[in-house]
Amino acid sequence: MSEDDDYGLSAAKEVVEINPPKVNYRPRVPKSYRPKIAMIGTGGISEFHLKAYRKCGYEVAAFASRTRSKAEAKRDEFFPEAEVYDDYHAILERKDIEVLDITPHPADRIPIVKEALKAGKHVLSQKPFVLDLSDGEELIRIAEENGVKLAVNQNGRWAPHFSYLRNAVAEGVIGRVTSLDFNLQWDQTWIKGTSEFESIHHLILFDFAVHWFDIASQIMAGQEPTRVLASVVHYEEQVYQPPALAAVIIEYPGAQVRFSFNAHTTLGEEDVTTVVGTEGTLRSRGPGLNEQSEMEVYLKGGCCRVPLESCWFDAGFEGAMGELLCAIEEGRDPNNSATSNLKSLELCFAALASADTGQPVKVGSVRKVSAGPL
Repeated sequence: MSEDDDYGLSAAKEVVEINPPKVNYRPRVPKSYRPKIAMIGTGGISEFHLKAYRKCGYEVAAFASRTRSKAEAKRDEFFPEAEVYDDYHAILERKDIEVLDITPHPADRIPIVKEALKAGKHVLSQKPFVLDLSDGEELIRIAEENGVKLAVNQNGRWAPHFSYLRNAVAEGVIGRVTSLDFNLQWDQTWIKGTSEFESIHHLILFDFAVHWFDIASQIMAGQEPTRVLASVVHYEEQVYQPPALAAVIIEYPGAQVRFSFNAHTTLGEEDVTTVVGTEGTLRSRGPGLNEQSEMEVYLKGGCCRVPLESCWFDAGFEGAMGELLCAIEEGRDPNNSATSNLKSLELCFAALASADTGQPVKVGSVRKVSAGPL
């Protein structure tokens, strides 16, 4: 064998098992603050909210919905002592209710959030928070003027693997992040024939990936993004209308974030997230976003695998409300504040514009997106 036969290959390294770094990634609950909560809007996703609240011992005291029967069904299943109202204004008048979980779509939700903040209620808003950054800025101003907290239900921040990654990075475990890769192949063919979803052109980059833009903004906190380049592709064999393939590159001075999505993977689904820093690498891998059982940790001293507790659909909804309640109790801004979420939406909106034009887009230059088919 010549001395050139191993050209391009890394030298074999001894595998050294190390103790896992201490990373507190589990959702928090307030020490003693247990306010009465009301839910406005009881669509399908509300089930996961209510399961989490019941598990955490929170009290949901009232429901309001355009369809009373849906609100009554949720009340009966989760919080049978709660009141049901046809008009949410009755909830705003109740002095004993301090926190509102407001779940309708943006067009219907924004007026409700405004009134709730002016009535002195703390609010957890469903995502996507707004379709126009100016609306978000106005809601933030109203919350500040009325001395209340406004948080966004970006529950992915508390998915165990994402929560571990963002907290480990924030604590300096792997140094400064130089690259972040989201590589997902999953089966979203269930949307075939559903007008609600098939009418969204940017189904992947907006309806789905708003979580991933949010996580990217969290993991890359402290580094300012400059521009975004995105692409979407529809192919003939797809069974639904929106493009199933999407890719995104977010540029930073000295770093990149990269998305690679295939939402039409009917065989062999996989979800891998890799964060590379100047002092180590973190990687989570699983067959799906709700099935990420461990974190791979690679540091200069060695490597280890850290078992992860819970899953996205449990920890995520526990964390979103728990963080708001802890912030109220501790007199600080919540991690999932509306202000924080606007940074995520800047990335998302820039990606949608780039996918439409084929050109890189400066972060922050796109202020709004359409509420209809994108």
